Amino acid sequence: MAHRAPGARFLEWGSASGVITIMADMVGFEAYGIELDASLVTTARALATRFASQAQFVTGSFLPTGYKRLGGDDSSETIGDGPSGYLQLGRALDDFDVVFGYPWDDDAPLMHDLMRRYGRPDALLLLNDTARGVRAFRGGRELTNRQ
Repeated sequence: MAHRAPGARFLEWGSASGVITIMADMVGFEAYGIELDASLVTTARALATRFASQAQFVTGSFLPTGYKRLGGDDSSETIGDGPSGYLQLGRALDDFDVVFGYPWDDDAPLMHDLMRRYGRPDALLLLNDTARGVRAFRGGRELTNRQ
């Protein structure tokens, strides 16, 4: 059973084995995952098939083509280089209503910057912070339980 209005799109950055993306599909989102590791994309697709999920997975980077990282530093120990996954999806970042990411080390500012520059202002950004759990942001501002 869907728990939201039809047509909402979910994107997972660095979808790994696809579990989060598949769960988003199961609750009614049109769900997509971008993963740089092709073997993990193969695993995610197999898992989606096993659970009759319509979730779609592509191999590539969640960084849009031409994106320059904050401060002009193009190196990252946790975000690899590869062709943009958006090209394979045939969608841009601003096509998504909800974006989920699991930032490693200091990658959260980069993820916020991506949403600010390429995402829709009303889209929901969910970041799984290892210290504080999943945190929700909209328009660059953290949402609290009171909102």
